[in-house]
Amino acid sequence: MSKTSKPNKKFVGHIIKHYLKYDKENPFIFISASLAFLGISMGVMVLMIAMGIMNGTQKEFSKKLFVMNYPLTVLPLEEEAVNDNLISSLKQKFPKLKFSPYYTTQVITRNEGMVQGSLVYGVDYHKEAQINSIFKSAVGDGDSKFRAIIGEGLSFEMNAPKDEKITLYFSEQQAIGFGTMPLQKRFVVDGVFKSGLKAYDKAIIYTTLEAFEKLLKRKKGVYDGLHIYSQNPLEEIAKIKEELPPLVVIEGWWQQNGNFFSAMEMEKKALFLVLLLIILVASLNIISSLLMTVMSRRKEIALMRTLGATKQEIKVIFFRLGIIIGSAGIVAGTLFGAFGIWILKTFDIISMPEDVYGTTKLPVDLTLEDFGFIILGTTIIILFSALYPAKKASQTDPLSVLRNE
Repeated sequence: MSKTSKPNKKFVGHIIKHYLKYDKENPFIFISASLAFLGISMGVMVLMIAMGIMNGTQKEFSKKLFVMNYPLTVLPLEEEAVNDNLISSLKQKFPKLKFSPYYTTQVITRNEGMVQGSLVYGVDYHKEAQINSIFKSAVGDGDSKFRAIIGEGLSFEMNAPKDEKITLYFSEQQAIGFGTMPLQKRFVVDGVFKSGLKAYDKAIIYTTLEAFEKLLKRKKGVYDGLHIYSQNPLEEIAKIKEELPPLVVIEGWWQQNGNFFSAMEMEKKALFLVLLLIILVASLNIISSLLMTVMSRRKEIALMRTLGATKQEIKVIFFRLGIIIGSAGIVAGTLFGAFGIWILKTFDIISMPEDVYGTTKLPVDLTLEDFGFIILGTTIIILFSALYPAKKASQTDPLSVLRNE
C-alpha cells in the first residue's frame, strides 16, 4: 500500500473497535481509559455548573442593581441645569423613554431612640412608579406631602412599619430662639419596599417633590438629577448625550457599578481556567492509556505494518481512540451537567442568605457562550492529548519489534 494513499476506513474502524474492548491480559489499559472518560465527563459537568452559578449570580446582582440604580441617570454640573425644559425636550426627541426627575439629600433617620443615616429622594410618585417596579409595589394610599416610602431593613431597625411616623434630620439649619438646630420633620411611613439588597433597604427613603420644595426651599421645576428608563440603555446613552447641554452629563447603571462587575467577570474567568485544569489532568489519563495500549500492542502494530498498514493508518487509529474517549467524556459530562443544573433550578437544595446575595435560591444560568467555551477548551485539550500517543505509535519500527519478539 502506498504511503500517500488515504487510510482504509474499514480497516481503521475494525482495529479501533478491537482496541476499545476490554482486554483480560491488560486490564489496566481499560481502567486508565475509563478514568480518563470519567475525569473529562466530571470536569465538563463541574465547569457547566460552576459557570452557570457564576453567570446566574452576576445576572441576579445586575437585575437588583438595574432596578435600584436605574438604567440611565442625568446629572447637572451646575445649578438649574436639569429642569422641566430639558425634560420636555428629551421627551419630544425620545418618546419611548420614561423620565423621573428627583431631588436628593442625606438625612439622619430617628425613631424610638434608634438612629440611622439615610439617603432621601424626592420624586413624583406617578413617574417614579413607571420606572421602578420595587417602588411601585410599595406605594401606599396616603395623600400627605410629608409621607415616606422606606426599605424593609430601615423599617425593621427603626421599628417603623407602615403608618408609623419617623423623624428626619436634615443638614439645613433652622432658627430656634437665639440659636439654630438641624431642620427636622416627622414623616408618615406610606409604604415599605424590599429590593433584596440589604444595603439599599437600609439606606434609601423616597418622599414627595413637594416635601423638598416646602422644607428645603428647592426651586420648583429645577432638579438634582433625572432618572431615565430605557430597554436598551447601552444604545440610547450616546444618542441622549448628543442632546444634552454642555454642563449636563449622563451615566449608565453599568458605569456606576463598573468595578463591581469587572471584579465578578475577572473571578468568572479565573474560575474557568482553574476548573479547566481538571480536564487537563483527566487528559493525562488519555495519554497514559494510549501509551499503554501502544506498548502492549507493539507486536500487533509491527504485524500490521508488515502486512501493508501505513504509518498514517496507525496514527489515525490511535488518534481516533483518544478522540473517542474524550468525545464520550464530553457528551456524558454535558448530560450530567444539564441534569445537575436542572436539579439546582427545580429543587431548593442550596439555600443562601437573602440579605447577602439578594435571593434565597441559588441562581443558575448557563449561557450558550459559556457552554461553547467549555466545549472548545475541552476539545482542544483532548486533541493535543491524542496527538503524542498517535505519533508514537506510528513511529514503531516493525523490524526491531519482530526481531526482539
